[in-house]
Amino acid sequence: MITGVDPDNVVYLNGDYVRLADAKISVLDRGFVYGDGIYDVVPAYNGKAFLMEDHLARLERSLAAIQIDVGWSRQEWESLVLDMLARSGRGRDCIVYIQVTRGVAMRDHAFPENTKPTVFCMVAPFDRPQESRVHGLSAVRIDDMRWLMCNIKSISLLGNVLARQAALENGVDEVIQFRDGFLTEGASCNIWVVRDGVLLAPPRNHLILEGVRYRLLEELAARAGVSFEARPISEDEVNTADELMMSSATKEVLPIVQFNGKPVGTGVPGPVYEKIRAGYDDLITALGDD
Repeated sequence: MITGVDPDNVVYLNGDYVRLADAKISVLDRGFVYGDGIYDVVPAYNGKAFLMEDHLARLERSLAAIQIDVGWSRQEWESLVLDMLARSGRGRDCIVYIQVTRGVAMRDHAFPENTKPTVFCMVAPFDRPQESRVHGLSAVRIDDMRWLMCNIKSISLLGNVLARQAALENGVDEVIQFRDGFLTEGASCNIWVVRDGVLLAPPRNHLILEGVRYRLLEELAARAGVSFEARPISEDEVNTADELMMSSATKEVLPIVQFNGKPVGTGVPGPVYEKIRAGYDDLITALGDD
């Protein structure tokens, strides 16, 4: 869970390092006017970036998908993340938030010419989930009403905001979304299904944001001897799952033990989750050995 951000923290904005409280952008920035931009979040443990290469690769894919050219190399993005961690994230668990918009231009839907992208980066502390990994989470189903390019990590997050609000209004921790009778994802996380000892995930396509943990959990399953399949998953398969899990940068991987008011499996975190969780924790612990 992301916690409070100090207004005196140093942030990066278009080449300058300034106090968060002093960072300003134009009201004509297309990120503000249109949500015309992308973002990504790199978690760090004890100030050390976790899966940075994967997060920056997704950042670059999202930029290319909406045709924003910042002109930065991968090394420059890495330098920004490491510099921000050195300035604000030293020795603590935190996230490095990067946002890029198409820049400032007079309001017109078409791409403007000769605009300079706005690049913003900040560090925020987060608390690793503890109680949730022991007791598990609750969720309800909702229809997935978002646009059809969910593979882009867009700052246009109204659909996700409404999904998150639906969870709060239903008194649960998360929602599980379905489109045309098949699983997509949560409000801001990937959803995993376990049936007969097999870890299942929706296919990588435009209907989900492929979380960085998608590849990671596939690898952790292989190491733990758990079979993995990426395929369409029906709502009935979710309703009758042996285990359900969610994953995201700040929630890591957590069990969902109640769905639509009914227990999932035995109603407690299951054996596949425990294996994946152990592998995930081992990777975080290994950061301290670098």
